[in-house]
Amino acid sequence: MKEKEKNIIKEALLLEQEGYDFYMLSAERYQDENVKEAFKKIAEEEQKHMDWLKRLYRKMEGDENATLKLEDPPESPNIFTKKRTKPLTGSLAVSVFGISVKMEKAAVDYYTEAAASTEIEEAKELYDTLIEWEKEHLNDFQSQYEMLQQDWWNEQHFAPF
Repeated sequence: MKEKEKNIIKEALLLEQEGYDFYMLSAERYQDENVKEAFKKIAEEEQKHMDWLKRLYRKMEGDENATLKLEDPPESPNIFTKKRTKPLTGSLAVSVFGISVKMEKAAVDYYTEAAASTEIEEAKELYDTLIEWEKEHLNDFQSQYEMLQQDWWNEQHFAPF
């Protein structure tokens, strides 16, 4: 395996691990069970991303039994639905969603660059799939963040407009 490909996968694994840890910590901080579950679902998805990346790494190392085909890829976890009982509020919510937006944007950018630079077609397909999923996360988090940001400004009595 080329060193460049190994490094792409190692960095991607670290990126996914950081996301997993952050979302699990976020789940622990919230009292609302629906919010906890939403963050746990995202963490589980990050774990699946790590599993697929590990399979890619093993295959590139010569494990012929490893497969990169995404059989039965999971549906979007629909992390923020009307099912929640209480709306998120406060500075913790703004902070968590602000950081989440930045993390997901970094993941999209990283996988986009990885897909463009890889010479292995199966790896490119996997990165493209991860890009789609991370964009779903990004859009969900961005929408929630914008709502929370406006609410927070209003609560602080300095909404600019």
